Amino acid sequence: MNKTGILFFPAFDWSLGERHPEREERLLYTQEQMFEEGVLDFPQVRQYAPALCPLDVVARAQVVLPEPRDHSLEAHLIAAGSAVVLAEAWGRGEIVNGFALVRPPGHHAGALVWGNRGFCTLNNVAIVANELRARHGVGRIAVVDTDVHHGDGSQDVFFHDPNVLFISLHQDGRTLFPGTGAVREQGGPNAWGATVNIPLPPGMGDEGVLYAVREIVLPVLEEFEPDFVINSAGQDNHFTDPLAAMNVTAQGYGKMTELLRPDLAVLEGGYAIQGALPYVNMAIFLALCGEDYSGVREPCDVPREEISGRAVREYFRGMEAERAGVRPQWRRVSESFLPSENWFFREFGVFYDTECFKEKRREYVRPCADCGGTVLMMSQHTMTYERGVVVRIPFGACPACRLAGEDLYESFRGQESRMNRVVLQDQEGGEGDTRTGEGGSRGGLPAQLF
Repeated sequence: MNKTGILFFPAFDWSLGERHPEREERLLYTQEQMFEEGVLDFPQVRQYAPALCPLDVVARAQVVLPEPRDHSLEAHLIAAGSAVVLAEAWGRGEIVNGFALVRPPGHHAGALVWGNRGFCTLNNVAIVANELRARHGVGRIAVVDTDVHHGDGSQDVFFHDPNVLFISLHQDGRTLFPGTGAVREQGGPNAWGATVNIPLPPGMGDEGVLYAVREIVLPVLEEFEPDFVINSAGQDNHFTDPLAAMNVTAQGYGKMTELLRPDLAVLEGGYAIQGALPYVNMAIFLALCGEDYSGVREPCDVPREEISGRAVREYFRGMEAERAGVRPQWRRVSESFLPSENWFFREFGVFYDTECFKEKRREYVRPCADCGGTVLMMSQHTMTYERGVVVRIPFGACPACRLAGEDLYESFRGQESRMNRVVLQDQEGGEGDTRTGEGGSRGGLPAQLF
């Protein structure tokens, strides 16, 4: 019999405040509901215990700055490690799919981590994806994020990776945190088209979301042909959620799961603790188990007017026309610290809402037709003025990109200090060497970049 794995980690000792919407009751009501309904006694269900994620596994996806020891990571490491537990069970053939009901969530945590943002410090889904690639030989992965907030952290981690398809269905960023996720954001210069954003207007319900899944998401997945599909299963698109303005029901979530057929679902947001989560989680899990979820109904009806009918179709026609007209806007630059060829360049800021500071970042990407390209990330914490320089050698790096990455790291590592951390992120081997040493011939960190 095909098995479905499930794992609960409520993180009792991690709290943002007793009245904060992100608290342990988010999972406890679901756990109680599943026990009462006898769902966990189904013969195809297999339960697993949480586990701690090693820092070297985290490092394949994210670099924590200035050092991991500067942050309180234990609960985040267990949430990520628990998702990895189910992924490894899949890799051993013990289960065909799984649901990691864990907190803290992770999809707002990006490639570089200076702190907590959007309740997230470590990106559970990104860590799982890169662990599957490194240890289980999974070549192509799709991440479908159905949280109401744009998965900007997951997008950031995979923006330059042509072998990870990132799709996000979310309430339009012009109306909701974090303000990103526009149609024009379609991936880095070597991974153009591997990022697909589907911003939804407030008021969209089951009809609109399922239309988007059938007409946009499934065709893109079919064309990409992933070996593994992860659902960032945020549930704050629900009509009772206090932090958003969408109209999706538990039935809509069940059908969405049935259509997507994810190999792994990982809980993200969802803050209607009693009105939504027990019902939505139940519908998702029953769909994963191949069971009937049609009887899972909330105790109240959708109170707001939904966008439906012709308005749904017209909205998505307009969005697809906009997507088709977008062209890459990356600049090509030459700098003294870069190898001789022109590299692609962009700069942007990342706001950390929990602690109210901003990260300033510059990215340089080596043009490459054979892999995702070497990526140089220069970052500064705008309150402490600490700096981080990360040289990423991607999965499946071609010889030229590997050489460029190693060369860049050698040129910068002599500048290593408490205020200037220099990291080689070799994704196939985990986080690289950060020893202090003599810099290379091109010199160190140009101060004007920060």
